[in-house]
Amino acid sequence: MMPTLAQNKFNEWQYKMSSKVWFITGAGRGLGLDIAKAAVAAGHKVVATGRDTQKVTEAVGQSENLLVVKLDVTSAGDAAAAAQATLDRFGCIDVVVNNAASFYAGYFEELTREQMLAQLYTSLVGPMTVTRAFLPAMRQQRSGRVISISSSAGLMGFEFCTAYSASKFGLDGWMEALQAEVGPFGIETMIVNPGFFRTELLTEKSTNYATACVADYEERRTAQVAFWQSQNGKQGGDPVKLAHALVTLTGQDELPRRFIAGADAIDVAEQKIALLQQQIEAHRALSISLAID
Repeated sequence: MMPTLAQNKFNEWQYKMSSKVWFITGAGRGLGLDIAKAAVAAGHKVVATGRDTQKVTEAVGQSENLLVVKLDVTSAGDAAAAAQATLDRFGCIDVVVNNAASFYAGYFEELTREQMLAQLYTSLVGPMTVTRAFLPAMRQQRSGRVISISSSAGLMGFEFCTAYSASKFGLDGWMEALQAEVGPFGIETMIVNPGFFRTELLTEKSTNYATACVADYEERRTAQVAFWQSQNGKQGGDPVKLAHALVTLTGQDELPRRFIAGADAIDVAEQKIALLQQQIEAHRALSISLAID
């Protein structure tokens, strides 16, 4: 049976109501590209961003529902311009995905101050800068969702990942506190803690190793570099499946506050929970005794 005119109009209305405007950072490659493609395929309007717009355009492809915008997440000027371009083109913003990141690997003493700052600016200050650019519009709408891609390294600190863990722990703490602040305006946040996914984070374009050398770390450093280089392209998680999972979660009536992504990430989370409980019990009496008499 052919659908009636009324049914067609209802389907069109339903599509428009379900179609959202997504803004994705680091969409030229890796997980950001997979998220952009998944969102477009689901019928959403997507603003795909990156430092090189030509590369982003070539990667994402062509669609009437797609806008490619230049964005260096560490630039407040870029973020403000990208937010305005989004609102000018689509009239609103529904989902901001803070995905762009880098990986400065190395022992803390061997990482330079500049490398530590570069990690924090890309993976922590960058998401803050982008989100700040969109919050006024979200508050005015009384709606919006902010998703930040963290890591299992935001749940537990790992050797050789001091810079990365610092940025991801900071990202998680900021997002948790932000939810309390913006929740009354109808704005929701979600932290995503992926485990090892076959993204491009471990490629030469994204991973930078400490340059200084401290003799005491030499043997362990050699083993760590060999490990991380060997993992590129061998991670067990499928980023395409993760991208579709995020689109699915965002389609729910209520956004989860946190999504632990991957069996290995769940293992890390459960280890951290057990460790915290063990540490609480080890000195519970002493802790409770600290109250003023």
